[in-house]
Amino acid sequence: MSTSGIDLRAFVRDIPDFPQPGIAFKDITPLLLDPRATDAAVRRLARFAERLDIEFVVAAEARGFILGGALARQLGAGFVPARKPGKLPHETVSAEYTLEYGINALEVHADALAGGHRVLIHDDLLATGGTASALCDLVTRLGAEVVACAFLVELSYLGGRARLAPNRVFSLIPYEA
Repeated sequence: MSTSGIDLRAFVRDIPDFPQPGIAFKDITPLLLDPRATDAAVRRLARFAERLDIEFVVAAEARGFILGGALARQLGAGFVPARKPGKLPHETVSAEYTLEYGINALEVHADALAGGHRVLIHDDLLATGGTASALCDLVTRLGAEVVACAFLVELSYLGGRARLAPNRVFSLIPYEA
């Protein structure tokens, strides 16, 4: 099954005023409904990361989990779930972050990463960079190295890429405005 010619942007739809007025939500559900589009997305993300010698993919709840786990498998890497507070059963490390429309926090198990591990941060969407920045903070606090950050969708006009500097940032579907 060839996935090279698939236009992934065609599988992302805008939902106006969600989750609140003024926000144009990028819905990736159509991409997930199409196995060829999902496969193309995972393969393209993996193509970027395969030369980076990644040992773990750290992905944010909830939509980051969807492609993050598949990406980790494709890379032969481990998967570290970053969850909302109170969802992980073992001792955790936490970081707060600001969204375009509020404040939240993510936690990972305190023993999930050790010093020197090479980590790819993944989420479905890069907007202001708050979520990914919190994940980078968690990874470095645990003694691992953030090698790069990879996203399905990037809202370039919100400046998230700059907030993640000096980390390497990759996205499959950038939106300029």
